[in-house]
Amino acid sequence: MSAPVIDRHLPLEGIRPRRTDAVTLLSVYALILMLIPSPLVLGPLGAAGGPATIFAVVLLVFYMVTLVNPPLALNRGPQPIRVAMVLMTCAILAAYISANRHTLPGLEQNGADRGLIFMFGWLGVSLAAADGIVSIDRLRTLLGRVVLGASTVSAIAITQFFSGLNVAQYIQIPGLTDQAALTNLTRNQLNRPSATALHPLELALVLAICLPIAIHRARFAPAEFRTRRWLQAALIGMAVPMTVSRSALIAIVVASLVIVPTWPKRDRRVAYVVGLVAVAGLFASSPGLLGTFRSLFGEIGSDSSSASRTGAFSSAVPFISQHPWLGRGFGTFLPATYFFTDDQYLLALIEIGFIGLIALVGLFVTAWMTARNARRISGDPEFRDLAQSFAACVAVPMAGFATLDSLSFPMAAGLTFLVLGCVGALWRLVRTETPAAGGGAPPPGRRAPLPSPEPTSTAIETSDTQPIPVVRDAAAPVGAGRVR
Repeated sequence: MSAPVIDRHLPLEGIRPRRTDAVTLLSVYALILMLIPSPLVLGPLGAAGGPATIFAVVLLVFYMVTLVNPPLALNRGPQPIRVAMVLMTCAILAAYISANRHTLPGLEQNGADRGLIFMFGWLGVSLAAADGIVSIDRLRTLLGRVVLGASTVSAIAITQFFSGLNVAQYIQIPGLTDQAALTNLTRNQLNRPSATALHPLELALVLAICLPIAIHRARFAPAEFRTRRWLQAALIGMAVPMTVSRSALIAIVVASLVIVPTWPKRDRRVAYVVGLVAVAGLFASSPGLLGTFRSLFGEIGSDSSSASRTGAFSSAVPFISQHPWLGRGFGTFLPATYFFTDDQYLLALIEIGFIGLIALVGLFVTAWMTARNARRISGDPEFRDLAQSFAACVAVPMAGFATLDSLSFPMAAGLTFLVLGCVGALWRLVRTETPAAGGGAPPPGRRAPLPSPEPTSTAIETSDTQPIPVVRDAAAPVGAGRVR
């Protein structure tokens, strides 16, 4: 009789529901962030009253409670993402203190307070993910829910592109008010969908961040889930260029350059063919899209969008020189009062100074190196590919921050910090759940991994129950008005 093997994909029947954990809370956060339209806020709190922002701050409170309640058992070991996030928060807090050394105009004081609330929320999300996700299986569950939210938003965006109707505008929640109208922009007579985001550029960045995760999940899907997961990836991939922006194509190219070269030769060839077919199908269904992109890239440097971005650099010099080290305060450089930068790095230099900019860039560099290190130390092909996919998820906002003041957009910013936390979680988990690359025994102090056979059974794809082995026979409305 052959030895039993472990099926990691099938929970036992009749098990008790697992307690609410970090993944459950982060899943709620991700779905609130993507599925509730960004303009809907709790009126008295203004832009800081978005449901996702409030929930993120609550996550930080829960995280802080665990520091004085050891039985709640968040991981307290080494964590580079935690260090980088704390440094980023300290930089913004220092800018806030510096800005309040003198009296700020009322709107700028509100902006500074709002910016601090946002940063505390992002800190809570990242730390809850980096230190609270207890296993690779739970990380998979969270990523599945993120992709589910992204594919739903993509379906809304595709509908808006072809019909001009944004069904998100009909989502109304008692107690929440519309702080700004959802955008309904066009370019060369093509609809530019924003779905539940504030702007098509934000939507493009959000979906481009999710696309590498969706592709990873499809490539390593059990047979019974493969079609569904490839459909999700296809929806997300189709919706990104439908935002009709250069930033969208740049994001796809950046993600592709990071993940595709690491695939086996056969997978790369399939990807090239599928990509060509997808491009042909997209442009066949919307003939004006190809000409629009050709003109967009051909007019770089001469169109109004490019001119405003380059002009922002010279206009920003006086503001930078006033407060070069700590900036004028995060959230205080209001476009309605000054001008749009459409560049988060430039805006960071104005608002949080050189120190804050170094902290922001250092956060991205830390996340990139952490993801790459997780790939290097893991011997499991699935985990290695997930680590590389996370590297792509980090590279997309690194590039996107240069063309959009992304931290002014709640969905793009929230998802970015959630992904950074997941990078930290993967790095921590592969150090304990997998052997070093190249096989052999795990390093001292680390437990050996469970066997990882190919799945041979059907299962519910995501669940709030703890997966149990089954023994089987071996057989910020700030940017809502821009039109770029």
